Amino acid sequence: MNYRAIIFDFDGTLADTLEQTRCIYNQLAGDYGLRTVESHELEKLRNFSLSELLQHLEISKLRVPSLLSRGTTMLRERIAEIPIIPGIAAVLPELRRRTETFGILTSNATDNVNLFLDTHGLRDHFTFVSSTSKLTGKAKHLKAIRKTFSLQAGEMLYVGDEIRDVKASQKAGIAVAAVTWGFNSRDSLETNDPTHLVDSPHQLLDLRIA
Repeated sequence: MNYRAIIFDFDGTLADTLEQTRCIYNQLAGDYGLRTVESHELEKLRNFSLSELLQHLEISKLRVPSLLSRGTTMLRERIAEIPIIPGIAAVLPELRRRTETFGILTSNATDNVNLFLDTHGLRDHFTFVSSTSKLTGKAKHLKAIRKTFSLQAGEMLYVGDEIRDVKASQKAGIAVAAVTWGFNSRDSLETNDPTHLVDSPHQLLDLRIA
């Protein structure tokens, strides 16, 4: 069965937000009594799951919603400065041509995503942009998207760069393409058994898409 729908994560998958996210987190760290993260630490952090990352940084799960809300608001002011992942813009039109439904599901704010897409001339490719306000809420939303567009499990593919994207897709019962150019490392993604492991945007064109 071919994929009739492709749904993308945003941060780290389409937009190279890692450095800006680190800078914003460091700005907020003082308000929450958290330690900052230096650039040289990122490679180590790329091997951590979300729960391991929060534990390592000593961030209470109760503080996550506030950090996420304030961080996404601050990111909006910098969205025009965020670079697109190299090579992704070239493959999106062809992927869109092959699919019926082409969307984005993110824990970022929809306003941020739409502004980014408009800046890079990509908004018209996407059927929808949807946001979950929780870092761990994607499985429920993926199931809802599947129902909305009357899709069979094997007809839907989620594309993301984090372990939590892999786990959310598996929980939702759909295929997932884990991309290795985002936050989590290739080894950590592979350990979690994604349907596809993708090392470059061009390889997305090789997946089982009509």
